[in-house]
Amino acid sequence: MTEIRQIRLSGFGGQGIILAGTLLGQAGMIDGKYVAESSSYGAQARGSGCKSEVVFSDRPIDFPRVTAADVLFVMSQGAYDVYHSDVKEDSGIILYDVGQVVAKEGLNVKQIGIPATEYAIKKLKNSQVANIILLGALIEISKIVPSLAIQKAIRAHVSERFRSLNLKAIRIGTDLGREARG
Repeated sequence: MTEIRQIRLSGFGGQGIILAGTLLGQAGMIDGKYVAESSSYGAQARGSGCKSEVVFSDRPIDFPRVTAADVLFVMSQGAYDVYHSDVKEDSGIILYDVGQVVAKEGLNVKQIGIPATEYAIKKLKNSQVANIILLGALIEISKIVPSLAIQKAIRAHVSERFRSLNLKAIRIGTDLGREARG
């Protein structure tokens, strides 16, 4: 049977959601998986709703959109409120930035808060890499792609000027993901 894993990354424009989805999809291709990635954002790029969907499979993908997320990566309250009900009950995971999102109680999914923005500011002095920290946590918790694949994707897609910062952010995220996983 074909295993399909569906990841939805969401937040608002300007948080790096599209970049995180592109990097995740690229890492999947580096890892030898079939990958379909799509993204969308509101009429105003900064501040409006934004999402990136990445579907992984060991076989060609028939439908390239997320129908029920295995993992919801969420960086804003608005995105959480819109998408939390689209996560697979019992087996799904909501991974959220605790500084930006207040999770609802009583959902039949696992919810894991990661202090992505807090660590981006405290450890790296740059809030713009909170997306990469949360992406590192996603990779560590879900094991969707190996750490080496995401590092290769960062080297391929992030400009040299920001590459070192993003590689540090991904390591911080994987460490936070390991702690959260227990």
